[in-house]
Amino acid sequence: MHADRDTLFRHLWEQYLEVTPSAQEVHRILGDTQDSDIVNDHIALRTFNLEKVNLDKLAAHFLALGYRECGEYQFEAKKLYAKHFEHDDPNAPKVFISELLVEEFSPQLQATVRALVDQIDPDAVSADNFLYSGTHWAIDFGTYQTLLAESEYAAWLAAWGYRANHFTVSVNHLTGFDSVEAVNTALKAKGFALNSSGGEIKGSPWDLLEQSSTLADKVDVAFIDRTVAIPSCFYEFARRYPQANGELYTGFIAASADKIFESTHAAG
Repeated sequence: MHADRDTLFRHLWEQYLEVTPSAQEVHRILGDTQDSDIVNDHIALRTFNLEKVNLDKLAAHFLALGYRECGEYQFEAKKLYAKHFEHDDPNAPKVFISELLVEEFSPQLQATVRALVDQIDPDAVSADNFLYSGTHWAIDFGTYQTLLAESEYAAWLAAWGYRANHFTVSVNHLTGFDSVEAVNTALKAKGFALNSSGGEIKGSPWDLLEQSSTLADKVDVAFIDRTVAIPSCFYEFARRYPQANGELYTGFIAASADKIFESTHAAG
């Protein structure tokens, strides 16, 4: 487990940038009008609910750094379960971890996923670098496509492995933009495509959370039999609103998160 939070997030960020080159351009667009660093609201991680690599195994890395469990979420259509974690340090990014409910899928998908996870060394899961270790297996493009037909989430995880699925700009901390809409407008003006599933802005001030996201970059993956450019990771933008007690809402909205997951869908 990592001795300090900053080191873990730096490694996660560096690995994310390798397959999300557009993130640097987003920083240029949003940072042109401000001197301060862009603040990360949260990261999201994906896994399977198999014992060796389940949500709790990933969460252990953050619990060891002082994080605590704060909310749980069900995504029935996508067959996912998730929790989010927070740290007492208000500057620490929140962490959203989801897991695929493998047993709810076809025998073929279950067998494929189990075969992938079987290849992971059990000791690797608790190693410092597991959360940014990528894949521990090799698959062919046909296997990826078969998974994709049944679960975009399973296919993404099979292709990319363990890494931050997205980072999230805290719109509350931007000095040059006062709304998610203004961020979206600036990005679209520079040619960025946004996730429009459920509308470009998910949530509302009444939900105490508004979110939007870019569509995932497409980056080459070396499958066993060929190299193909597929959706990698994306960048999210979140604005949080104050609760009745005056403190910003820190949770997540399941209906909005459900649509955010679709930022990694391959365009039809």
